[in-house]
Amino acid sequence: MTTITPQILLKAYAAGIFPMAESAEDDSLYWIDPDKRGILPFDAFHVPRRLRRTIRSGRFEIKVDEDFEQVIDACAHSGPGRSSTWINSRIRSLYAQLFRMGFCHTVEAWIDGKLVGGLYGVKIGGAFFGESMFTLERDASKVALVHLVARLVHGGFTLLDTQFVTEHLSRFGTIEVSRDAYHQLLEHALQHEGDFHSFAEDGDSAVVLQLVSQTS
Repeated sequence: MTTITPQILLKAYAAGIFPMAESAEDDSLYWIDPDKRGILPFDAFHVPRRLRRTIRSGRFEIKVDEDFEQVIDACAHSGPGRSSTWINSRIRSLYAQLFRMGFCHTVEAWIDGKLVGGLYGVKIGGAFFGESMFTLERDASKVALVHLVARLVHGGFTLLDTQFVTEHLSRFGTIEVSRDAYHQLLEHALQHEGDFHSFAEDGDSAVVLQLVSQTS
């Protein structure tokens, strides 16, 4: 079994490739460099009208980097519409190390002290590579995604890589680009440093509401 370190993983992301596993039960990993790549352009970001109302209601408390272990554990479990997962023990270990190194981040949705949705991904330069998300309450992961985009826009990021395009992500404006186009976007994003913590937690809601009001 080839040893993959966090440092190798970061170099892989910077080269435009990422790891996956066949299943949670299989400890082997393989590298992915798809012909088509999913990205979410910030200037085309769309928040559905009903979701805007949910965000404005303040139903969810949003936290960042509060509980990585619980987030990746929830992402690894099967759920509605997802009977299996690719997050195996090696994935858990590698991304936990990246989290401790400051390269992996979570955006989490909480209700009454309970984690009910969220996502995690990798940050390098001005690029954020979304890895996985989960939801236990309606709209929880969607609200986390909107908060992520607001944070990235405010922090000067230029690329949000979603890896693939799903029906869920397409509702927000995610598109497919060619491998060559993606590498150009990635090269540009790696030339500057985005700030994932560019505003305090108490300023989060205001920035998100401003983003929501600007979307179509």
